[in-house]
Amino acid sequence: MRDTTEPRMHARIEPPSEGDRLITANIGPDGELVALWSTPEASAALTARRTGPDGAVFPLARPEQPTAARLTRQTRRTPRTRGIEAMVDIRDLDLAHCQVQPLPGDRFLVVGARCEWTPDGAEPNARVIDSTGQVVAEAVFGDGIEHVATTPTGQTWVGYFDEGVFGNLGWGDPDLGGPEPVGVSGLVRFDERLQLAWEYPGSTGFGYIYDCYALNVDDESCWACFYDGFPVVRIADDAVSGWTNKASGVRAVVTDGLRCALVGGYGADRDRVVTGLLTDRGRLDVRGTTRLALPGGPAATGRYTVTGRGDVLHVLTGTAHLRLDLDQLFA
Repeated sequence: MRDTTEPRMHARIEPPSEGDRLITANIGPDGELVALWSTPEASAALTARRTGPDGAVFPLARPEQPTAARLTRQTRRTPRTRGIEAMVDIRDLDLAHCQVQPLPGDRFLVVGARCEWTPDGAEPNARVIDSTGQVVAEAVFGDGIEHVATTPTGQTWVGYFDEGVFGNLGWGDPDLGGPEPVGVSGLVRFDERLQLAWEYPGSTGFGYIYDCYALNVDDESCWACFYDGFPVVRIADDAVSGWTNKASGVRAVVTDGLRCALVGGYGADRDRVVTGLLTDRGRLDVRGTTRLALPGGPAATGRYTVTGRGDVLHVLTGTAHLRLDLDQLFA
């Protein structure tokens, strides 16, 4: 197998207006790119952090004041047809460190990663925005959100990092009487009404989810890879199956149900890609290892995110949307 594999340019991430700054971007169920934008001045509020007395830095759950923002959905049907297909203005966005996804009916889902619980309760950190920019539904998705991915029917899969599993910001705090964290199972599904519909069971034989490192939602099914054993787990029709795996620190799973690529790792393995087959013996049969190389060489590999959707790896870096499919990785 090749020493490196280079993803192909798919599309530029285009701002809705000149001067708009990209806050966050993600991939929808049809491979479309959805993004949240704001002005350079307001962008700091949507990514605000605070420093504690011990010097630790914490993301804020909400901006100090609501701010204007824009949502866009962008696709590329053919090499000559690309650009923004939908744009929605939000007058007062009051969530920080957001993730965005598309929903049926030209709607968007905006979810804040952090959610504080107090004796007065928890404020909703999930909003459904319609095509006019109005909030038409909201819910509490809990704290410590790592991944958000919607399905074609409007279901939402959410993966949590450790603070969302074990509790923080009042969740699970016995002194405050805080409730069990929403993400205590590590992986949940919310239905089209934003109601909790399914939670990952700990008694699957694949271990508990202490931190959901990777999430791939393909059609209505979900794939995950999580700390600490990093098994490759599939949830289809609420039934769990899985495969053991020796690669740790995995940040993205790409699979067609038979072949699988695990992207990422700790330290120097950040750009590692392990490819293999999902065997009927319940383990990943490794066939090779390569390295992810972004166009432009080492200087371009500083900051990027990787997301699996079905058998396609999406790489977002700066204003570029790159792609790799399993056929390329197994070539």
